[in-house]
Amino acid sequence: MKLDAKSTIEAGKAILGIELGSTRIKAVLIDQENKPIAQGSHTWENQLVDGLWTYSVEAVWYGLQDCYADLRTNVKSLYDTEIETLAAIGVSAMMHGYMAFNEKEEILVPFRTWRNTNTSQAAAALSELFVYNIPLRWSISHLYQAILDNEEHVPSINYLTTLAGFVHWQITGQKVLGIGDASGMLPIDPITKNYSSEMVDKFDKLIAPKGYDWKLRDILPKVLSAGENAGFLTPEGASRLDVSGHLKAGIPVCPPEGDAGTGMVATNAVKQRTGNVSAGTSSFSMIVLEKELSKPYEMIDMVTTPDGSLVAMVHCNNCTSDLNAWINIFKEYQELMGIPVDMDEIYGKLYNHALTGNADCGGLISYNYISGEPITGLAAGRPLFVRSANDKFNLANFMRTHLYASVGVLKIGNDILFNEEKIRVDRITGHGGLFKTKGVGQRILQLPSIHPFPLWKQPAKVVPGVLPSSLPTLQTTETTNPLPTSWTSMYSPEMPVLKSHRQPKM
Repeated sequence: MKLDAKSTIEAGKAILGIELGSTRIKAVLIDQENKPIAQGSHTWENQLVDGLWTYSVEAVWYGLQDCYADLRTNVKSLYDTEIETLAAIGVSAMMHGYMAFNEKEEILVPFRTWRNTNTSQAAAALSELFVYNIPLRWSISHLYQAILDNEEHVPSINYLTTLAGFVHWQITGQKVLGIGDASGMLPIDPITKNYSSEMVDKFDKLIAPKGYDWKLRDILPKVLSAGENAGFLTPEGASRLDVSGHLKAGIPVCPPEGDAGTGMVATNAVKQRTGNVSAGTSSFSMIVLEKELSKPYEMIDMVTTPDGSLVAMVHCNNCTSDLNAWINIFKEYQELMGIPVDMDEIYGKLYNHALTGNADCGGLISYNYISGEPITGLAAGRPLFVRSANDKFNLANFMRTHLYASVGVLKIGNDILFNEEKIRVDRITGHGGLFKTKGVGQRILQLPSIHPFPLWKQPAKVVPGVLPSSLPTLQTTETTNPLPTSWTSMYSPEMPVLKSHRQPKM
């Protein structure tokens, strides 16, 4: 018998999903047919502390509790009931990063997020050692960089995990990690569905002269595939989520995953020859491969779906942060003029107006690097908007430029996949904040664009699109309207000197 939303909640048959994104923590309650019935959220922002991007542990728990409290409030308002128990809970969070703990379960250094690019020396050395691309953001890069820098905390490491793995551990007592998130810590063997034994052994041999008490296997979370038993909500975990005390212990909790993996599930992009594009604080594309790539590429992360299938990921550190900063200028203007502010309206009007701009953005150029961008070899963020005296500087071109910049770097990695590796894709689905304004994200990724050269490298030229012309449509989770043509656009800023991050530190 189909239950209504209130009955589903009261019967304990609802499922709770929690995601710790880069700008929002979100909680969604779904029914037995996977339909959302309530949600809560908490806005937060990373901080640059001592040159590294981080969130404090205190901010994590305050954000989770506030997010859950918001969910409770909405459930009470909508259905006049309380959440007492649930059919299941799942936690996901931003992938990669570095959370190291000692035997007392104390965090040894502030959480180092995926956004940090201080690990170039480590990534270069490990990529050479493993004969495998090890990106700057991966947990193993952060660990080895800390070793190279002789950081005092390293000998005291007892456990190393990601943000999702940390939250899961604290609410269940289980030191486990979903295979998709684990694949952003250390390469996964597609046969064993576990960390590559060969690479683990190579790493242990590499650091053996240091004489640490731990081996790599000792400090990493256990790898689990989707559907495996990952533990149950403990009484302590229940009270950490729900400070009101209504939520009961004993609820099964799914293997904690990275946001890339859950995004693939949400967009139904987990089988071969499907993929997705996420466009939010960062941007990335995920393509489920039919076979392994012919060789490693610096611009492509090899990760997995939540069930362990091989995925080619093009991950860009920057996407909408600089765009959002400019949008907030318009918000401030409206507030200054005494005009009521509706952010959805501001985004909608500016995004749609961008579509009326010139195909080449009037010659305007934006480098949206709030943080470093490994794909283009920049270690630190230097957001920059550039124009010449003769450019067509108007609002439509200005917004169009920033929209293109948000997704442009994706082209570099995808050119490798489609032009060099000749991979084939049947369907791509877009999701993330960029697609909230109906139709615009798809159009920006679809329309022909002009490759912006630095002013001393004029003239600009038209470049081919990101995905093959055979791809029929770009779908999004925001709209099901098919596009008239294939996804054919995006530019990649060409720097005067494009240096690989695989440069030894001098």
